[in-house]
Amino acid sequence: MSASNPAARSYWFHILAQPTATARHLHAVRLADKAFQQGDRVCILCDSARQAEELDDLLWQFRPDAFIPHSVVPDSAVTCSDPVGILLCPPVAREWDTAIILTSTLPAEADRFARLALVAQNDPMVLDQARSHFRQLRALGIEPQVHDQRTR
Repeated sequence: MSASNPAARSYWFHILAQPTATARHLHAVRLADKAFQQGDRVCILCDSARQAEELDDLLWQFRPDAFIPHSVVPDSAVTCSDPVGILLCPPVAREWDTAIILTSTLPAEADRFARLALVAQNDPMVLDQARSHFRQLRALGIEPQVHDQRTR
């Protein structure tokens, strides 16, 4: 998939029925695994070292039958050679196919990824951030598809 082809891009909002950060992180790991299995380089964007550590643990344990090669990237000076990166710094879109957003802010190049997934748990503060991200993407001319598990 080429990030340079706008027609090939896909943008998704995943709103979970569960209110916990752990449910959000597990969903992000599922999405990362799916994209990795499809051959994408995947970055998961985090706001804190604690969040990155939980995602790191989940990725180590996620598939008992296979390993998902990944590493934590603490800052922009560190290069990630693994197909999955847990980033505590802004991503460079040309280095990643899929970005999974768990941060309170969108990356500057949000419209440049081949795939973008925003994951929000059913928590008022996180949902407010998701609404803000949605408006920002619309301002960029992007109409994300919404998967709202609360309505099931």
